[in-house]
Amino acid sequence: MSLSTKQVRLTLLALAAAALVVGCTPGTQAPSPGDDPAVETPAPVDNEPEQEAEPDREPVAEEPEPAEPAEEGEGGVRLVTNPDAIDVLVNKQNALSADYVPPDLVEPNVRFIFDEWHERRLMRAEAAAALEEMFAAAEEDGIYLAGVSGYRSYEYQELLFTSYVSTDGLELAQRYSARPGQSEHQTGLAMDISGSTGECAADDCFAGTPEAEWLAANAHKFGFIIRYPEGKEHITGYMYEPWHVRYLGKDLAQAVYESGLTYEEYLEQNR
Repeated sequence: MSLSTKQVRLTLLALAAAALVVGCTPGTQAPSPGDDPAVETPAPVDNEPEQEAEPDREPVAEEPEPAEPAEEGEGGVRLVTNPDAIDVLVNKQNALSADYVPPDLVEPNVRFIFDEWHERRLMRAEAAAALEEMFAAAEEDGIYLAGVSGYRSYEYQELLFTSYVSTDGLELAQRYSARPGQSEHQTGLAMDISGSTGECAADDCFAGTPEAEWLAANAHKFGFIIRYPEGKEHITGYMYEPWHVRYLGKDLAQAVYESGLTYEEYLEQNR
């Protein structure tokens, strides 16, 4: 990834965060968290009383919202039925509903590359505790890690993905960014990590750094895996991301690490 592309992506991330904080979203592609498209559709029905007699009029207005992630995916996307499970699989074939919010989001006591409060600081409680343990162990080895992006709501991911598509086009954007509902960040179990300076944050140049090498060798000891390994884009759907870790719990993370498989491959062989 070129320096200019990196700068554009980080700028879009910051702008998207600022837009959500102040309660506004640019353009019409990404509705704000308070918007509910399903609420706006009944208005025409009130203006045309003769339509009220049609029995399937209102259900049609309500169905698109939960089905939207599946319609946007590539080849038969399923809606996840166990979103609260620590081992939940979320990818381009298995999506979360637009209204899903993890039940126990907390802010881990770790270093971040930004100072302001934002939802990206959050993780589910179990994952947050494991992240604190991992960061502390890294410091004992002289490695200083920092959080870049944890939890992302459906609305925030929609804003990011739309921005990336506008900048890089759909074909490239969907290789490094998830469609809304298909992002592990919405589970509250994923965190993008960089070095303490923020240099190479969520960028190709993070690969090969001492921080990346430490994560690759040690993350599983604390219940995390490198979710998108090198050379596995045809399976995971995303480019190599040495900074993206996913919490599975220590036993499962150890098993996935020792198998040398992606999470998709491991589940296919063991379930």
